[in-house]
Amino acid sequence: MQETRFRRMHEAVMSGNMPNGGGPRKVISASWRRSLEAGIHPEVRAAPLVYDAGDIGDARSAHPLNEVLPLLNHTLLQIADEAAHIMVVADADGHILWRDGHREVLQRADTIGLAAGFAWSEEAVGTNGIGTALATGRPTPVYSAEHLIRVLHHWSCVGSPIIDPDTGSVLGCVDISGTTKSLPPATVALVGAAAQLAESHLALRMRESDERIRSRHQSRLRASGLLVTPSGRVISGLGGERLTLPVASDRMVLPDGRAARVESLGDAYLIMPFGVSEPPRLRLTLLGSERPHAELDGAHVPLSLRHAEILALLASHPRGLTAEQLSFLLYGDEGNPVTIRAEIHRLRAQLSGAVAAKPYRLVGEVESDVLSVRRALSTGDLATITRLYQGPLLPRSESPALRRERDELDARVRSELLARGSIDDLWTFAQTPTGHDDGEILEHIITKTSPNDHRHAAARVRLSADT
Repeated sequence: MQETRFRRMHEAVMSGNMPNGGGPRKVISASWRRSLEAGIHPEVRAAPLVYDAGDIGDARSAHPLNEVLPLLNHTLLQIADEAAHIMVVADADGHILWRDGHREVLQRADTIGLAAGFAWSEEAVGTNGIGTALATGRPTPVYSAEHLIRVLHHWSCVGSPIIDPDTGSVLGCVDISGTTKSLPPATVALVGAAAQLAESHLALRMRESDERIRSRHQSRLRASGLLVTPSGRVISGLGGERLTLPVASDRMVLPDGRAARVESLGDAYLIMPFGVSEPPRLRLTLLGSERPHAELDGAHVPLSLRHAEILALLASHPRGLTAEQLSFLLYGDEGNPVTIRAEIHRLRAQLSGAVAAKPYRLVGEVESDVLSVRRALSTGDLATITRLYQGPLLPRSESPALRRERDELDARVRSELLARGSIDDLWTFAQTPTGHDDGEILEHIITKTSPNDHRHAAARVRLSADT
C-alpha cells in the first residue's frame, strides 16, 4: 500500500501535479528539487563509475574510514546479511569504497552500480540513502519510490553520515540497502548508532594523538601560548576552541583581538601573543665533547671552552654567582673578575636573554646533560645514564671547580654501572673516553660475555694493550 502511494506521488510530482494526499516528506521533496536542479533524469539506469579497479585500493587505504571499517562490519554486516541487505560505506563525495552483505542482493546491486568505485551523491543518481544523508548531514531513510530515478524503486535504504571529530566535516557515509519496500525502524536506528560508534572511535584516537602532541611539545608551551592542530583545534590553552590558521603568514589575530606569532612545529602550531615575555629555553651539551654547544630556543650555538666553563658553573649554581666567585672557581686565587665580566658580556650577546646579571645567573628553562645525568644517578635510572653520559665534563677544562665536578661525576657513573649495570650498559660506557681503557670495566665485560661475543674479544684486546 505504501509503495503504491510512493509511486503515485512520484508520478504526480514528476508530471507537475501534486496528489490530493500531499507531497513527499520534506526531506525527500527537498532532495528531489536538488537532484532535478543537478540535471538528474528519472530514467537514469545506473550510477556512474568514478574509480576503476586499479585505483580503488589506493582510495581505500588513504581514507580515514579505513580504520573504522572492522567496527562497522562487526556492528552491521551480520544483521544486514541475515535481513537480505547489504552494507555500503562511501566517502564524503558519495563514492562507494566498500560494500558487503547478502550475496544475491550484491548481484542485483551490481546492475545499478551500487558497488565499489561508483558515485552515489545526489548529483550523480538523485535521491538515495547515501547521497541524501550526505546532503542533509543526518541519518536519512529513502524508501522505494521516494528515490528520484525509477530503477531504484525496488530498493529501500538508510544512510548516516560519519563526522570527523577533528575537523567537524563529513568523512563519509555508512548505508544499509535492500530490495524491500521499506526498512524496519530498528534498522534505521542501528545505522545511526553505528555511525556514532565510528565517530567515538575516531574521537578516542584523536584524543590519544592530542596527548602525544602535547607531550612532545610540552617544553615549548607557556601559560599564554596556544598549541593548535593543523585543523585549527586548540589542544592546549583555550581548550575546545577552533582557530582559522593563516595560509601563508606567521602572524594572526586571536578571537580576543590580540596579535600573535604562528610557529609551525611539524605536527602542530605554537601560537604566541605578541607582548608576552617568553622565557628562553637553554640546553647545554658539555659531556665528552671537544666541541661543547648550547641550544637556545632550538637554535644551535657553538661554545668556546671559556664560555662553556662559565655556563657549566652557572648551571650548577642556579642562585647565581658574582664575578669574583666565578673568577675564583675558574682560576683559583689567580683569577681576575675583570676578565670574567668581559667574557660574560660576550656570552650574554651570544645567548640573548638567557644570562642575567647581579648576580650572574641563567634564566628561563635550563637543562644540560650534566644535570640530567645527576638526576638519573639519584634515581638509579641506568638507561638515562648510559644514553647521556658521553664522557667527562669539559675534558679540556683546567678549572679547579670543574675538575672536581668532573672527577666526582665520572666516579659516580662508573660505580653505578659496576654495581648495577647490564652488559649493554657496561659496553656503552666502554665506548666513552672515560671507560675505554678502564681495566675493571673491561674485566666485567669479559666475565659476563661468551668468547664468541665481539665485546669479549674487544675487551681482551684493550686489556692486553695496557699490560
